[in-house]
Amino acid sequence: MIKGYKAKPDLLRDRIILVTGAGDGIGRTASLTYARHGATVILLGRTVAKLETLYDEIIGAGFPEPGIVPMDLATDSAADIQELVEVISDKYGRLDGLLHNAAILGERVPFETCDLDQWSRVMQVNFNSVFKLTRLLLPLLKLSASASIIFTSSGVGAKPRAYWGAYSVSKYAMEGLAKLLADELENTSNIHVNILNPGATRTSMRAAAVPGEDPQTLKTPEDLMGLYLYLMGPDSATENGKTFNA
Repeated sequence: MIKGYKAKPDLLRDRIILVTGAGDGIGRTASLTYARHGATVILLGRTVAKLETLYDEIIGAGFPEPGIVPMDLATDSAADIQELVEVISDKYGRLDGLLHNAAILGERVPFETCDLDQWSRVMQVNFNSVFKLTRLLLPLLKLSASASIIFTSSGVGAKPRAYWGAYSVSKYAMEGLAKLLADELENTSNIHVNILNPGATRTSMRAAAVPGEDPQTLKTPEDLMGLYLYLMGPDSATENGKTFNA
C-alpha cells in the first residue's frame, strides 16, 4: 500500500477504464471503486447476470454509466477482441486504463500428473487472453493523455512454487510480459505499466486455493482499493515497471 495515500473523490473523472473479471471479488470491488471516483468503467466478465447486477448498482449510486462486455476469456478469439476495440473506439474514442484482473486457479497437483487440457485452459485465461487484450487495445491506450495498465499477479507468479502448476507459470509469464511492455513504452508513450500482487485476500479463489484458512483473518478487496486507485490514476504517472505488493 502507498502509505498515507488518499485518493481525491474525482481522481478518475472522465477516464475510461476496462476491468476484466469485473463480476466477482477484487474485479467487482475495483470496478465499483473506480466508478465512485468518476470513471466510466467497462465491465468485462463471463457471467452476464453478475455484470448487470453491478451495472445497476453503479447506476443506482449515481456514478457514470458503465459498459458491459460479456466475454469468456477461455474461448475468446482475436476477432472477438478486435470487435471490442472497435466498439470502444466508436463509443469512447480512447482507453485510459486497463486492469487485468480475471484469472482461474486450475488444479494444484505435481507437474507430472497435470491434465494437459486444464493446463492449456489456465494459460489461455491467465496469460494468452492478457496478451491479446493488451496487444489489441494498445492503440486506444496510446490515445490517452496518461494511461495505466495494471497486471494482477501473485506471490507464486513472482517466484513459482511447487504444485501450483499452470497458475504459477501463467502469472510468471504475465509478469515477464508486463516488464517487457513497461520497458518498451517507458520513453515512447504516455502509458505506465505496473504489476500488483494483492496477496492473501478474502475471495472465492483464495478459499479454493487454501480451503482450511479462516477467511476472517484475511484482508478484504475493499482494503486494497487505495493501491488500486493510486496505480490507475494520474498520481502514479511516474511509476513504471514496478511490482506493488499489497
